[in-house]
Amino acid sequence: MEPRYDIKEVETRISKAWEDSGLFNPDICIEQGKTDADAEPFSIVLPPPNVTGVLHIGHAYEDALQDVAVRYARMQGKRTLWVPGTDHAAIATQAKVEKELSKTEKKSRFDLGREEFLKRVNDFAKASHDTIVKQVKRLGASLDWTREAYTLDEKRSKGVRTAFKTMYDLGLIYRGNRIVNWDPKGGTVISDDEVQHEERTATLYTFRYDKNFPIAVATTRLETKFGDTAVAVHPSDERYKQYVGKEYDAVFCGEPIHIKIIADESVEKDFGTGALGVTPAHSMIDWEIAERHKIPAKQVIDERGKMTVDGIVNGKKTEEARMLVAEELRKNGLMEKEEDVVQNVSIAERTGAIIEPLPKLQWFVAVDKPFAHGSGFLGIGTKTTTLKKLMYNAVASGKVKFTSERFEKTYFHWIDNLRDWCISRQIWFGHRVPVWYKGNEIYSGVEAPAGDGWEQDPDTLDTWFSSALWPFSTLGWPEQTPDLKTYFPNSLMAPGYEILFLWVARMILMAGVLLKDIPFKTVLIHGIVRDSKGQKFSKSLGNGIDPLILADTYGADALRMALIVGAPVGNDVKFDEQRVKGYRNFSTKIWNIARFIHMNKPAGSASESLKNNEKPRDGGEYIKEFNTLKKDVTAHIEAYEYHLASEKAYHYIWHTLADKIIEEQKAKLRDGSAAEKEAAYRLLEHLLLESLKMLHPFMPFVTEAVYQIFRPGRMLMVERWE
Repeated sequence: MEPRYDIKEVETRISKAWEDSGLFNPDICIEQGKTDADAEPFSIVLPPPNVTGVLHIGHAYEDALQDVAVRYARMQGKRTLWVPGTDHAAIATQAKVEKELSKTEKKSRFDLGREEFLKRVNDFAKASHDTIVKQVKRLGASLDWTREAYTLDEKRSKGVRTAFKTMYDLGLIYRGNRIVNWDPKGGTVISDDEVQHEERTATLYTFRYDKNFPIAVATTRLETKFGDTAVAVHPSDERYKQYVGKEYDAVFCGEPIHIKIIADESVEKDFGTGALGVTPAHSMIDWEIAERHKIPAKQVIDERGKMTVDGIVNGKKTEEARMLVAEELRKNGLMEKEEDVVQNVSIAERTGAIIEPLPKLQWFVAVDKPFAHGSGFLGIGTKTTTLKKLMYNAVASGKVKFTSERFEKTYFHWIDNLRDWCISRQIWFGHRVPVWYKGNEIYSGVEAPAGDGWEQDPDTLDTWFSSALWPFSTLGWPEQTPDLKTYFPNSLMAPGYEILFLWVARMILMAGVLLKDIPFKTVLIHGIVRDSKGQKFSKSLGNGIDPLILADTYGADALRMALIVGAPVGNDVKFDEQRVKGYRNFSTKIWNIARFIHMNKPAGSASESLKNNEKPRDGGEYIKEFNTLKKDVTAHIEAYEYHLASEKAYHYIWHTLADKIIEEQKAKLRDGSAAEKEAAYRLLEHLLLESLKMLHPFMPFVTEAVYQIFRPGRMLMVERWE
């Protein structure tokens, strides 16, 4: 063995050896006799990184966690498949290219036209994909690259069109005019789960529409009041009972409005005046109130965030209009109170623009609509169900198990408050809505309609629509492939908690309706990686870390251990580069332990020819101690307590094997008889190789490299975990 552990050389060499072996492919494992053909399957699909740039430290953590599960399953002899892939990330990828186009060429996508612009986006996505693949391989993820998928490739596209058509025919996808989250900067609708909320100070204005109106109302958005068509009060509020059912004509800041007083249980009596000005066209809640009471909607703000009513606010941005309205109310003695309040402002995740709720004709998934679904899927006990019930019962029945009760409760709460999912987007990059129009005719299909005159819907589908098919589209669905038969449902899904609703819930929805099954058996939700101060990594803070630089400097093994040890899965991870340095020293320690044992191999030792499971005759207490530890480590891995399993393996190798057992055996290796030297060597070799097996899921490179020195021609990654 070389006296110095050359991290980069070893990790590069081992990575190539793994790839050349083909053993990340379960079919090759079966062909080479490493896995039984009838072995229990274990499958997982990689949460596909967006083709918007490069991987960050959070991806490194996520991939490391999943690789632990995959390598452990493979060493158990399971038929193990980990499918790689990337996500086209429609809005995010298009926004990146549009920003660069504006910066370098001073052009918009409309200047280029749809065809040329999409060529630019696809070129960008391809370059980003190639970088991501190199990064994932560098970190040691044991993915089967022969099965790589992309959410926008032809196989996945067919799956998207099939899913849309199936759900459209069931009446679960419909086109309707409803209130949506409009991003005025991005020029598109976004879903509820893509809206972020920021706490900001605002002014709560209490006012009357005009001097003759009997009730004062309160709002932080005065500019929307031109669109009020009702005032809602609580049915039990004695202050306003005499007005309920009455209608009033008023003049608000010079513009005529017609208001009906209604009673609705949703009104909070103790907020403001207890009277809510209902603006159906510019509030999700107000839209629902208006639907219940059959109140009309009046739109007063356009897609650019500008006012459309006549008078003092015409053509003004909403914030400017708000100030003008406030001044007009004060001037006319209609402003009763102004007070500062803290409120949650809705922000578009990708552009940072303030969301403008607007009524628009869009495509939706109906989550509360009953539909025919066979005979009692997931124990529901009826032949009809709803998408909400499917999602709820998949987890409530125990068929999908969350490893954390906390996230399971969050999941149920989200379902209870779920609205219909808007799936159409006003962007060019992505899956076109598979619907065609000709006059009054409408056609939805997996393939385009025959004949002339048909025009396809210009909108694209929400990225999460295609991502929701990932657990089975990656296995060949809608075709009934051998992979689908063998590896579906997936054994494990391990994403971050920030996409619990965006992705996990929707995968359960899609599998339930399209395959009448669960998409995966276990959900392991992990936290996010933060800096040593607990802050999120961001460009603005300048605290970003490139995982590839860390891997090249300290080793991918060291990076993986620094992320996993001491960090219970589900909690956020505080990352400190000093920890990576510490585990680089551990890699070197393993190399030096192995080198010492290797150098002290007695001449003519027969240990290489021993069967791997044959135990040394001496050192029984040490072997018993190790076997007890191995059981503990196994139990921790089975319980997804990777932080405990890796830490116990680390302490055993450094403090028990190196500091205690090797020190005790040195005298025998140096001064003992031939039999004593042989026994000491066999004990140390056995404990080393078994320790390497135990540590392999966490530190695959150094363990594989050392193992192959002692067992030439054999791959540790497919040795049995016993």
